[in-house]
Amino acid sequence: MLAQKTIHELHRLLTKKEIKPQEIVTSIFERIGRVEPQVKAYLTLIQEDAMKQAKIAEEKILKGEVLPLTGIPLAIKDNICTEGIKTTCASKMLESFVPPYDATVIQILKAQNAIFVGKTNMDEFAMGSSTENSAFQITRNPWNLERVPGGSSGGSAAAVAADECIAALGSDTGGSIRQPASFCGVVGVKPTYGCVSRFGLVAFASSLDQIGPLAKDVQDAAILLTAIAGHDPNDSTSAPIEKKDYTSKIGQEIRGMKIGIPKEAVQEGLDKDVQGVFEKDVEIFRSLGAEIVEVSLPHLEYAVAVYYIIAPAEASSNLARYDGVKYGFRDEGGENLIDMYCRTRSLGFGPEVKRRIMLGTYALSAGYYDAYYKKASQVRTLIKQDFLNAFKKCDVILTPVSPTPAFKIGEKTSDPLQMYLSDIYTIPINLAGVPAISLPGGLSPDRLPIGLQIIGPHFSEEELFKVAYQFEQALSFKEKPRLEE
Repeated sequence: MLAQKTIHELHRLLTKKEIKPQEIVTSIFERIGRVEPQVKAYLTLIQEDAMKQAKIAEEKILKGEVLPLTGIPLAIKDNICTEGIKTTCASKMLESFVPPYDATVIQILKAQNAIFVGKTNMDEFAMGSSTENSAFQITRNPWNLERVPGGSSGGSAAAVAADECIAALGSDTGGSIRQPASFCGVVGVKPTYGCVSRFGLVAFASSLDQIGPLAKDVQDAAILLTAIAGHDPNDSTSAPIEKKDYTSKIGQEIRGMKIGIPKEAVQEGLDKDVQGVFEKDVEIFRSLGAEIVEVSLPHLEYAVAVYYIIAPAEASSNLARYDGVKYGFRDEGGENLIDMYCRTRSLGFGPEVKRRIMLGTYALSAGYYDAYYKKASQVRTLIKQDFLNAFKKCDVILTPVSPTPAFKIGEKTSDPLQMYLSDIYTIPINLAGVPAISLPGGLSPDRLPIGLQIIGPHFSEEELFKVAYQFEQALSFKEKPRLEE
């Protein structure tokens, strides 16, 4: 089945003209027809558009103009603007919003003649770790339909894991690509802050958000990141970096590299299955000739507290624009302007978004700014410094991705604090702005995927892919969800 293949496998077949893009798209939509009623990964499907794009891709291929993503069907998280296609952020506030322009990453993918399958479900405005905060539906984990796919990019991760697309784009503010990748047994990358343009990404927390790939293997993730990374003058936070080929070091040995294990990595609350898989994964690196060294991230324990001041504060500011005046949902029942604002925001936002807006507004309010936001920003600098110090002793750092495998739907919804703590290993990476990759590290006894996180210094993505690829080859994780049994 073509839907099960990777980007690089399909690229080879397309280049040799052994298959047509239309055949891949047909295979994907046949697969969606079979499993989407169970998984619910998509909010919008665009089959007609996809077939038109496939025809254009075929014309390019016949002319010999085959770029790495030409003819490859991709899924897009529903907080990335797509001209003429609904972009809802899984919120009633933007239920019927159709952007008049494309995000930079979408422009790049269109220029490569990639094919868009649809827009994937997510936690509303990317706020959540389980995709249960969507205003429209709950996405289910393809490995076990009673469990969450992770969040907030749960729809993208589930679509990749269930072969409902070849690869996908997500966004990561505190773990929203890596944690779903771990829960769904796929590869997810949070690039260095500024590596990928945020222009056209609906903002949650502007100093933390980053777009990245979700893919079936490390090589695919590198191919997709190679396409979308690079400087963008439309994004003031975009780093002035040259275009790179992130696949260039894939296949190189890692013998002699120093792999750092933070002594804070194994802590209270870490599930024994996750710990067991993590320890086995460390041994695989040892067998590959890497040197395992202990490092310390002393301020790791403050990361969740810091994040839940900084991210809601930025969200409070960014979400002020949804007032029922310019675009999006508007409640018509208000008696005056202020009443209309209140009713629109009360009815348009879900409970988690309202919770974070209130937390953020409080942290920024007069008399509390210095005590909360300023203090959190100072501790954030200490967390970043911890990583810089650790990387003096090692090339990359290993940690678990999440303290547990995928949890049951409804298990943590009544306890926001428990939900927030599920991002303890991913949040520090966003605060420090460094890149990290999540890839399958093994399975729990219940057949639930458990991810491994590899973290590198700023702009070290090529090294990360080199290390991740060697681990992937050594582990040889071939398990797939058994969806149709």
